[in-house]
Amino acid sequence: MILFIHGFGSCGWGEKSLQLRRHFGVERVLAPDLPFHPDRAMVTLRGLLRRHPVDALVGSSLGGFYATCLNAATRLPAVLINPVVRPHELLADHLGAQTRWCDGAAFDVGADFLPALARLQRKQLAADERYLVLLQQGDEVLDFRRAEAFYAGKDVLSMPGGSHRFEGFAHHLPRIADWLRLSDERYDKEHQTTL
Repeated sequence: MILFIHGFGSCGWGEKSLQLRRHFGVERVLAPDLPFHPDRAMVTLRGLLRRHPVDALVGSSLGGFYATCLNAATRLPAVLINPVVRPHELLADHLGAQTRWCDGAAFDVGADFLPALARLQRKQLAADERYLVLLQQGDEVLDFRRAEAFYAGKDVLSMPGGSHRFEGFAHHLPRIADWLRLSDERYDKEHQTTL
């Protein structure tokens, strides 16, 4: 099962999760609406991992950051779409009242929001973490070079053009499916025990 993790001000039932469901099957994709606060979002995500047979993560923007946080302990293969690195710095200009773009729900980015994100920030990745990082260099929100640097050594595909929404996501679904399959095969081969 794939756990899709949406970004800041987004919803679980966005275009990317719908495309994932069409490609992998509705029963294979879990895409919840997350609580707005980072601490509560992480509690929700960890609870979902305990209750469901999740074997892969797909995170978009802030969801990519959350997937990376989860992988400090889970080591699940993760596909990150224009992931944010150091969101506590990026979102410093977004304090106060906000509206979720997908359904108009109001939420507040309070003073404790940024420190919560800063506490979740990882300094580096472990060698055995598996990531496919999809970046579009035309991202108007994030500097793709920060993600290129942070995820260096992982499978990073950096493409010219595009936007933060990640144009043409559906065209990358076969690549994602192949990467997840190959990632599992490599992991199984590396962790086979000899009798």
